[in-house]
Amino acid sequence: MHRTTASPPRRLPRLSAALLTGTLLLGGLAIAPAASGAAAATTAVRVNQVGYLPDGPKRATVVTTATQALSWQLRNAAGTVVASGSTVPRGADAPSGQSVQVADFSSYQGTGTGYVLSVDGSGSAPFDIRADLYDALRSDAMAFFHHQRSGIAIDASLVGAAYARPAGHLGVSPNKGDVSVPCQATVCDYTQDVRGGWYDAGDHGKYVVNGGLSTWLVVNSFERAERAGKGAALGDSTLRVPERGNGVPDVLDEARWELDFLMRMQVPAGKPYAGMAFHKVHDAAWTGMPLRPDQDAQPRELHRPSTAATLNLAAAAAQCARVYRPYDSAYADRCLSAARRAWTAAQANPAMYAPSSDSTGGGAYEDARVTDEFYWAAAELYAATGESAYRDAVTSSSWHTSADAFSPYGFGWADTAALGRLVLATVPTGLPASDVARVRASVTAAADGYLSRMAAQGYAVPVPADGYFWGSNGEVANDAVVMAVAGELTGDARYRAGALETMDYLLGRNALGLSYVTGHGESAAQNQHHRFWAHQLDASLPHPPAGSLAGGPNSGLQDPIAAQRLAGCAPAACYIDHIDSYSTNEVAVNWNAPLAWLAAYAAERASDDGGSGGEPPVSACAVTYTVTNSWNTGFTANVTVENTGRTAVDGWQLTWAYPDGQRVTSAWNATVTQSGTAVGARNTDWNRTLAPGAKASFGVQGTHNGTNPAPASFSLNAGACS
Repeated sequence: MHRTTASPPRRLPRLSAALLTGTLLLGGLAIAPAASGAAAATTAVRVNQVGYLPDGPKRATVVTTATQALSWQLRNAAGTVVASGSTVPRGADAPSGQSVQVADFSSYQGTGTGYVLSVDGSGSAPFDIRADLYDALRSDAMAFFHHQRSGIAIDASLVGAAYARPAGHLGVSPNKGDVSVPCQATVCDYTQDVRGGWYDAGDHGKYVVNGGLSTWLVVNSFERAERAGKGAALGDSTLRVPERGNGVPDVLDEARWELDFLMRMQVPAGKPYAGMAFHKVHDAAWTGMPLRPDQDAQPRELHRPSTAATLNLAAAAAQCARVYRPYDSAYADRCLSAARRAWTAAQANPAMYAPSSDSTGGGAYEDARVTDEFYWAAAELYAATGESAYRDAVTSSSWHTSADAFSPYGFGWADTAALGRLVLATVPTGLPASDVARVRASVTAAADGYLSRMAAQGYAVPVPADGYFWGSNGEVANDAVVMAVAGELTGDARYRAGALETMDYLLGRNALGLSYVTGHGESAAQNQHHRFWAHQLDASLPHPPAGSLAGGPNSGLQDPIAAQRLAGCAPAACYIDHIDSYSTNEVAVNWNAPLAWLAAYAAERASDDGGSGGEPPVSACAVTYTVTNSWNTGFTANVTVENTGRTAVDGWQLTWAYPDGQRVTSAWNATVTQSGTAVGARNTDWNRTLAPGAKASFGVQGTHNGTNPAPASFSLNAGACS
């Protein structure tokens, strides 16, 4: 359900000068203290600050003490009223502690930028209505995992200079490294190479139970897109990762970085508990902030294997065996072998639990009930192999018929039975048709419950009033995953609308009027708890990159800043955008994973690859290629790329192929590489961002063999240019 330990700072918290005290009165109500580092909610009209899809739900929440319906007007960027209507009074909203009304402008399906919704004299933050609304978030939310990679240098050509850093935990001083990590005392008498993987959250720990769940969601996002005929949107060369261009979907390249780590965490053959997975690896003691990964001097330790970690490995590796097979059959076989060994080891050690007391230097991630992990792993192994032993493990599990597989709080690293249901509901297996129908009905029943809860709340949140605990935003996004799958299974548009409306909550339609996703929204979180993305502590360090999801409201107030500044807060308002508020404002892979899943789902359009028809999307870029000088064996050329789309491009790669063997020998104003005839040009730091209508120019010098025809076509970030 939620993470009970985190990375407490080793020194007294530093408060931002922008931290607001007292209250802000909007609509006659006292609002919880505003977020530090992000503008306070200055309007009573709460909207999705990024915007809305033309064919999606469009609702806003208005904080007001008025009891009668109020008039609303939707104005475009020119100030013209394009739609109007009346709000629906909702009265007291218990989770937020506010009195609210709801404005529904879903019937308006025009498109544009800079819309403002006005209600009773208050105007919302500006927002867009357009079909490509979530394209940037799809990329940014998935890029979070590349930023969190351990054991590899994060290159400026992919992420920009501010986010570039050396590889962490490879044994380069002062790191002790993850290439030869000893166990805690009494756990083992050998060392293990456990390099790679993703840093779990704001610290440098790597946890198998969180990694397994997160990997499963990242890979499942591709699975779902493939089922919908939209897999190309997550395919090769769609993300800013070093593996792009290798013929494998980039989302699978990213997940493989973590899968390799998970398999390295498996106890080797011939050792005690062979086949089990070490529960976690992290520093022997908590580190201070700020601290870049490569500067971490703490010793690293492997922690005792656990049944929960072993079954996470089994489930994620079995999923790998299914999904990666078309791209790398040898890797799929390796994954399946690891999954089988993990399953056998877990059966032999079914009650090896991680202790709650093991929380020095990293989170405990304790879980003393693992029957749900057995069910999930069995479902994945059955889906991968069709073997009767795994089918029997599925059908004999109490979770196969339990009404509690989808809890009121959704699923999470300690509650994984729902993942088994999602697998069996969507992946063809040999289960009887009656079993499949019942499993699918359980998915839609859970989604119906989330829709009912949303309908009863002023901010349309799928979590209960007591569901604002550590990582509540991840819970919200997980619930949206279930609703989206229910829509896939039934074709019922209500579920898609519910999934999209959860995005509204995460992006500003909430008790604080704040987008919880860095870089997306007029007033967005930007000081999430992280040791490297620590601008609030050190101005030379960056804010978290765009697409980073804050943990969200946590009524437990489990850090000193939250306890000091948020006492008495309503559950949905127990959040502060301060780097030391790790219980409300940390980042974590298991929260960004469902956000990335949801963003990819929301970004799909009917005209996408293999879709249900419609005109192809209009080209969003134009390129001019001009040979400026040519001689018998060489040439220089100037290339200008223009963003003809309606949204900014943050980080670009222009690709083309030379038709007659030309070779680039040097370049300026871009980083240019060539493999065979294929050429790729990446932005420099200073021309990274292309606003709509903006251009970037760069030059190349090369050689030719007597003829020098211009390239026939260009692509910008995998999209064809005119």
